[in-house]
Amino acid sequence: MNVRTVATEPFTDQKPGTSGLRKKVAVFQAPTYLENFVQAVFDTVGVPAGATLALGGDGRYLNREAIQVILRMAAANGFGRVLVGQGGILSTPAASCVIRKYGTHGGLILSASHNPGGPEGDFGIKYNTANGGPAPEKVTDAIFARSKALTSYRILDAADIDLDRPGVQRIGEMVVEVIDPVADYAELMESLFDFAAIRELIAGGFGVCFDAMHAVTGPYAKEIIERRLGAPAGTVINGVPLPDFGAGHPDPNLTYAHELVEKMYDLDAPDLGAASDGDGDRNMILGRGFFVTPSDSLAVIAANARLAPGYAKGIAGIARSMPTSAAADRVARKLGVPCFETPTGWKFFGNLMDAGKVTLCGEESFGTGSDHLREKDGLWAVLFWLNILAKRRQSVEQVVQDHWAVFGRNVYSRHDYENLPTDVANAIIGQVRAACATLPGQAFGNYTVKFCDDFAYTDPIDGSVSTGQGLRIVFTDGSRIVFRLSGTGTEGATLRLYLEAFDVDPARQRGDAQLLLEDLILIADQISGLKAKSGRERPTVIT
Repeated sequence: MNVRTVATEPFTDQKPGTSGLRKKVAVFQAPTYLENFVQAVFDTVGVPAGATLALGGDGRYLNREAIQVILRMAAANGFGRVLVGQGGILSTPAASCVIRKYGTHGGLILSASHNPGGPEGDFGIKYNTANGGPAPEKVTDAIFARSKALTSYRILDAADIDLDRPGVQRIGEMVVEVIDPVADYAELMESLFDFAAIRELIAGGFGVCFDAMHAVTGPYAKEIIERRLGAPAGTVINGVPLPDFGAGHPDPNLTYAHELVEKMYDLDAPDLGAASDGDGDRNMILGRGFFVTPSDSLAVIAANARLAPGYAKGIAGIARSMPTSAAADRVARKLGVPCFETPTGWKFFGNLMDAGKVTLCGEESFGTGSDHLREKDGLWAVLFWLNILAKRRQSVEQVVQDHWAVFGRNVYSRHDYENLPTDVANAIIGQVRAACATLPGQAFGNYTVKFCDDFAYTDPIDGSVSTGQGLRIVFTDGSRIVFRLSGTGTEGATLRLYLEAFDVDPARQRGDAQLLLEDLILIADQISGLKAKSGRERPTVIT
């Protein structure tokens, strides 16, 4: 077998975002595009002789072909061993689990998360470091710099390996071990939660519906929820991973998980509904006719953490992304633990967890997790809810309403305006930024602006600084409006508007969030000119 050094031209658009490099499938299929980025990663992180790499993805279109290329490049770049999920499958949380359990040098995860798949869809790749978490900004910046200077990549001439055959194979001198993609992760979950109590709950008639959205969590949910916890066959719907996610959009929200939502608002709805996304790191929680916002989900999990065996000793602290509601902050204050506000992106939680500062983390974009891994973890969140429900023996809605009665309700919503022309999105952000200097002290009906800023973050562990993380308009009563451009799309721009108002009045707490936030919605449009500039009367997605 021969190692070839292939001359190439650098690309200028391979800057990793909050979760790696995401582009249209056709972009990754262009000659040398994938190879250049992988070589830039290997050159940047350094490969100790004989090092081990974890490798897998969410099964989307191009997943298998990309894995074969990466295996041959790993062999040519000095790796001694690669652990690859059977069929090329590893959910993002499971990849983090494998990296941490086996002490690999890091891992490459092939996914575009909740973005659509298929030949016309999206593809992505990201590097996770040896702690199991996404590469921090200093690493992704170095990868980007290297990608712009690259003149060649190294690859071994070799035949494809059989990704469906468990066990050891070889590419040159490198060992390739095809591993069960579910086993290590399921074992970890069983160590954290009271499976006996959950089995008893389900055996007593508690109904569950888990929508895997034809994405990666299907095999994980079938093994854990149906086989280990005893839920009836068919509890997991859309459970077979497909390269195009069944022509669906694997984003677990009220718009795209419509099949689950319809089930949960039927008269004969099960007790708990849940969904996860393309690569398994996001989650949505529903009760009968009741939606739990991700912000509330984080707060409820934190307030009830001791009910799960893996968290019985309590939590060290909580971290949330800046756009996420302050509901978790109120729980942290009651528990007497710190709550950190970070930029959006799970990599910002890694340092805090590694330093023992926080146990639980969450983002309003349907991501929740803990220090058991260094990634958000969709199925973990569902199991945590099942553990809470098994111990409290209440409905999902009652658990949340009891939480509001104790802590008050942070009425919260996110409005996504997807696929806006980039110049339009920038113009809206520009108008808000220009207004920031004059907004403090201005009154808008019952709301008075306390301050307006562009959120910046100084990492308390390594001192690194991240700026330009979202425009915040904060009112004197603690209510907030936040404008932010998302970095997860591959075409146009997604503008996200976040709205939050705190309410302690029990008579109002059960009201519809959109009605309770009506005044803030109007104020946001008044300040930004969003409707006029975008030509949109409604957001694409409301959560």
